This record gives sequence, structure tokens and C-alpha cells, in this order.
Amino acid sequence: MKKILSLLLSFFMAFAAMAQTQTAPQEPLQFKEVEYNFGSVPQGKPVYHYFEIKNTGSKPITLNDVHASCGCTTPEWSKDPIAPGATAKIKVGFNAASEGAFEKFISIQYNESVQKQIIIKGNVWRAPEGAAPANAVVQSLKQQLP
Repeated sequence: MKKILSLLLSFFMAFAAMAQTQTAPQEPLQFKEVEYNFGSVPQGKPVYHYFEIKNTGSKPITLNDVHASCGCTTPEWSKDPIAPGATAKIKVGFNAASEGAFEKFISIQYNESVQKQIIIKGNVWRAPEGAAPANAVVQSLKQQLP
């Protein structure tokens, strides 16, 4: 009985050691960053950010679809294949129409079925209503002009 247990234990230890030496294949599409924080954004002033991607694989990669979780976020990308070793950019715009904190998810589908996700976030602040107060210095400068 001890021989069988020690044989089984040896088998499982050898299997575990082999499993640890095998590594998962590396993802061919590498992102410089997967999340970007715009910080404080004035309401009604659209903001944009470019996410840089690189093809570290040995075959070209095609971005089949890039879409956002809502209509306030608009991604733009090239439909051309990304050659091995080459980089590309995905432009993500946010319209900042609504006041408050935001976190938006952008899904990227490439090579027909592989999915990745990037995130933009920040806080939209409401600008004060009404015109800015008059600046007396500006008026005096205008009077000095010929």
C-alpha cells in the first residue's frame, strides 16, 4: 500500500513540475496602457486619448471591431492590418456631456474572435453659469492700444 501511495505521489509531483514549465502563449497584441484617467474634465468639452498597441506576434493582426459601452464614447481605428513588430493607435473620444464621475469600457475584437478591453475614466465638472466677470486690466490695455 505504501508503494502505491508513494508511486502516485511521485507521479503527481512529476506532472505538477511539467505543468509549471509549460508557459501559455504570449498575447500577440500588446497595449502600452489599458486604462487612462482624464482627471477633471469641464462639462461639454470633448477629450481624446490615443491608446498605442503593438503586434508582437509573427502574423499580421486586424482589428475587426472597436466599440464603446455607450454613445458618449467614440473609438476610431485603422482597418489596415498591423504587421508583425508594427504599432498602431486607437483614438478614443469622450463627449463629457454629463456631470459626474465616469468609467467607460471599450471592447476590441481582433483576428475574428479575440477580445480585449481598455478603459477611460475621469470626472466631469460643471462650469459656472453666466459670463466671467469683467477684467479691469483688459479694459486699460485696450485703451492704451493705438
